[in-house]
Amino acid sequence: MQGTVRIFDPATRSGSVVLDDGTELAYDAAAFDAGALRLARPGQRVSLRVDGDGRITALTLATLPLPD
Repeated sequence: MQGTVRIFDPATRSGSVVLDDGTELAYDAAAFDAGALRLARPGQRVSLRVDGDGRITALTLATLPLPD
């Protein structure tokens, strides 16, 4: 699944992503850290993994594979 970074707070390493269908999902520091990113910029395309509850568990650059 892919989306676009809407918000990123470097102090908390959390923010939100807008999916291609317009749905906005929040992510926390654990999801951000799982993808090994150091920074996310609004407008940046990312790949993300979502669990059964609709919570983002990992995100990384759209050009990189998601971690296992």
